Amino acid sequence: MKVNFLKFFNSAIYWMLILLPFSIAIAPAFTSTVISILFTFYFIKKFISKEGFKVKTSIDTPYLIFLGISLISIFNSAYYASSIRGIFKLVEFALMYLIFVDELKDKTHAKRILFALFFAACLASFDAIWQITFGKDFIRGHESIINIGLKRATAAFPNANVLGVFLSPIAPIMFGIALYVLRSKQRLLLLLAGALVTAGIALTFSRPAALALYCGVLLLALIKKDKVVITILLAFLLIFPFIAPQNIKKWAKEVQYNPIIMMCNYDRISIYRNSLNMIKHHPFLGVGLNTFSKNYLQYKLPEKENAKTGDTIYAHNNFLHMAGEIGLFGLAAFIWLLVRLFSSASHIYKKLKDNFLKNLSLCLAAGLTAFMINGLTETNLYYSRVSILFWFLAGFLLALKKFIPEK
Repeated sequence: MKVNFLKFFNSAIYWMLILLPFSIAIAPAFTSTVISILFTFYFIKKFISKEGFKVKTSIDTPYLIFLGISLISIFNSAYYASSIRGIFKLVEFALMYLIFVDELKDKTHAKRILFALFFAACLASFDAIWQITFGKDFIRGHESIINIGLKRATAAFPNANVLGVFLSPIAPIMFGIALYVLRSKQRLLLLLAGALVTAGIALTFSRPAALALYCGVLLLALIKKDKVVITILLAFLLIFPFIAPQNIKKWAKEVQYNPIIMMCNYDRISIYRNSLNMIKHHPFLGVGLNTFSKNYLQYKLPEKENAKTGDTIYAHNNFLHMAGEIGLFGLAAFIWLLVRLFSSASHIYKKLKDNFLKNLSLCLAAGLTAFMINGLTETNLYYSRVSILFWFLAGFLLALKKFIPEK
């Protein structure tokens, strides 16, 4: 009986890891259900088998410090309920990457997870095209939004930028696997799928998502010394000003081609000023975990007429948002975590011998890089719909260490 139960729980955990990325493309309730099943079955399995929780990774120490500082920040919070919810969220993220590291079985499992990730991105992108063509997405019935006269796709996500956050780290992984792992027909098929996801990103008209995709693919090309891809990327930079939609050309002219305003716009720049003001007043503990938007109004400085921001808003920059909530020490702990994560990525890439797994580690690092590039002008680590994707990809990357040959 015990053996049968363990087989069932092992199988369920196996498939929940595959199903999770697909669930993100559908609805938050679906994702919450998958995560709940994954966590519950994992701990039941550990209890039945009497196995200890022995998972260790290179980012555990900085994450524990990050979590500890987040706990301490609650003492400075005026909204305890929100901060406590934030702690539960951080515990969820830690469990996500730790369970992934513990439960990734083999190369076949990795390929199935990749397929689910790619299928989810293709589904969301096709839904975006459908939405722009027919007015509503076919998954949840959302209408597109309009900015500066341009229709922007949201697919089944709450807005266009969140769709861009979801797609932009997956696209470099698709292109990397297609270019540096697959051959012939499989390569062509995945390149076409990557083109579909790129189209989905383009339809969001999200500048951060486009930049994230570009940087992710450029990183792959530079490490692989792929002169063809580097040439294509540089050529695209040269021709984009001529092929950009007329509305974008007009808007760029209105802001006098200022690159900072073109990437961030006046509203974000105003938010950054207000965020720095918040950090200035609470540099060590911040205003309390998960309370940035609730405290934002207190630290709003006089704004220009062309830069109006709401009274409750996110920082639109992961690092400013984090420093505002848990202070500069908390931000330093997270930066340390990123350093350890990408150092591990470099180590894993160098030590793996299997061609697929070796290039997969590189592609996952490129995807995580794209996620963080997007986070320079979005608070994607704090968007409940897609924040789990970062920890999912981090767990995927760190789990590949188990496939390094012992000698």
